[in-house]
Amino acid sequence: MRILGMISGTSHDGIDVALVGFDPTYSGGTLRGTVEFTTSTPYPAALRARLAKALPPATTTLAEVCELDTLIGQSFAEAAATAIDHTGPADLIASHGQTVFHWVDGPRALGTLQIGQPAWIAERTGTPVLSDLRVRDITAGGQGAPLVSLLDALLLAGHPGGAAALNLGGIANITVVRAHDDVVAYDTGPANTLIDAVVSSQALDPRGYDENGRIAASGTVDEPLLAVLLQEPYYRLPAPKSTGKELFHLGHVEAAMAKAGTRPGAADLVATLTELTVRTVAQEVTASHVNLVVASGGGCHNPTLMNALRRALPGVTLTYSDEYGAPTDTKEAIAFALIGWHTLHGLPATVPGATGAHAARVLGTLTPGSRPLTLPAPLTEAPRKLTLTSRR
Repeated sequence: MRILGMISGTSHDGIDVALVGFDPTYSGGTLRGTVEFTTSTPYPAALRARLAKALPPATTTLAEVCELDTLIGQSFAEAAATAIDHTGPADLIASHGQTVFHWVDGPRALGTLQIGQPAWIAERTGTPVLSDLRVRDITAGGQGAPLVSLLDALLLAGHPGGAAALNLGGIANITVVRAHDDVVAYDTGPANTLIDAVVSSQALDPRGYDENGRIAASGTVDEPLLAVLLQEPYYRLPAPKSTGKELFHLGHVEAAMAKAGTRPGAADLVATLTELTVRTVAQEVTASHVNLVVASGGGCHNPTLMNALRRALPGVTLTYSDEYGAPTDTKEAIAFALIGWHTLHGLPATVPGATGAHAARVLGTLTPGSRPLTLPAPLTEAPRKLTLTSRR
C-alpha cells in the first residue's frame, strides 16, 4: 500500500511530501515501510506573504480564510500531482494542510483549524484524500498535537533507557519513549518561529530565516531579555500541552523587550532567541532522563542551535532522524502517511499519553477520488514497531 503524506508546518514556508510504501503482508507486530520519494515544495512568494499576513496575532476575514483555503488546497494538489507523476499512483493521500489557528485555553486545547481544501487534491489526482487530522483527538480531550508521536513511538521502541524524538520546526515538540505503552509528548515552546519573525520583520535575510545560524553566531545573548522571555507561564504548564503562533509571535518578543527595558541589536536579539530555544528544549530533555535524542525539522540545519544543544546536554547522544529512515526535513510528512495507513485499516493513530486524550482515536475525514471509495479489511492488531528503509 502506497500512501502520500503531506504537510506545511508552523514555519509556513512550503509543502513537505513523502511517498511511503507499506508492507501489504503486515498481520501484527512490526510494520515495514519504504520511503520511496520525498520533496519539499516552497509556497509561491505571494501566497506565503498573504498567509503570513493572515496568521495570528493578525485579524482576518472569512473571505480571506476562504480564499486561502482554496489557494493552499490548489498548491497541495499540484505538489501531490507532481509527486505522483514522479513515483506512480498512490492508494491514499494524507494531507495535514496548513494550521492557521490552534485554540488553546490554559492547559486545554479547544479547537484547531487546518486549511488547504482536500477536494482540490482529490480532483487533481483522482486519489482519495484523508484530511482534518487533528480535531478528533481534541474531541477526545487531547491536544491534537503532537501527532508525530505515533511515528516516534514506533521508531524508537525498545531503546534501552528510553529515547526522545525532538522536532525543531516553528514550534519545538518532544516525544519521550520509554516503552511501547509509556510515551509522553508535548510542545516545549518556540524552535524557529520567534527567530524567523525577527529575521523577517527586520529583513535580515531574504530567505526569512537565519541560514546556518550565521546571525545568531555573530551576536551575544542579552541575559536580562532572556530572563524575561523564560518567565513565560507556558513553560511551567504540565504536559501534555500544545502551543503555536497564537502565543509565540513578534508581539511576544516586543513585549518581552519592553518589560526587560532593553532593545538589543539584530544579531544579539537573534542570538538571544536562539538561546531561548536551547534553554527550553534542554530543560525538558534533562527532565526526561533519556540518553538519546533524535532530532528532525528545519532547526537541524542551524549549526549554531544544534551545537548549543549539544553543549547544554552533556552525556546525551544527539543524532538525526535520518539514521532511523526518516529524513529530517520530511519526517512529519512520513508521519502523516503512517497515520493514513492506520486510518485506512481502522486503527487508532493517536497516542493518548502523548496528546492527553482519554482514549486513542481513528483520525481524519475521507474525500473520495475519481473512483468509488473502498477500504481494506480492518486490522485488529496495531503495530508495536516500525522499520523504515529508503529507496533512494
